[in-house]
Amino acid sequence: MKKFNSKIKRTKRNRKKLKSVNTNKLRISVFKSIKNISAQIIDDKINKTVVSASSTEKDIKKSKVKKTDISSVLGELLAKRAKEKKINSVYFDRGGYKYHGRVKALADSLRKNGLKF
Repeated sequence: MKKFNSKIKRTKRNRKKLKSVNTNKLRISVFKSIKNISAQIIDDKINKTVVSASSTEKDIKKSKVKKTDISSVLGELLAKRAKEKKINSVYFDRGGYKYHGRVKALADSLRKNGLKF
């Protein structure tokens, strides 16, 4: 129970700081579970998800690769969908997760495919 509460506090602390600094940008929010990872680009002004991608989608789920490789494929897919919506500049909200492993692979893949943050 204590670990769960500390994760929520860490998430809220990170998000509050990021929202105060980046007022006119869209937010990339990351969710990670033991088996899957998902990311979505959110417009906080209207509280709507603009673009999303998840490792539970049929195209990604078919490939039998490591979880970090799935994260980089997911980053490519999300960046491609963002380009179709003409989104170039965002800020990265890692939530309560540390910036390493699958989260870092996702962020690097997004940067490599043209999103600026």
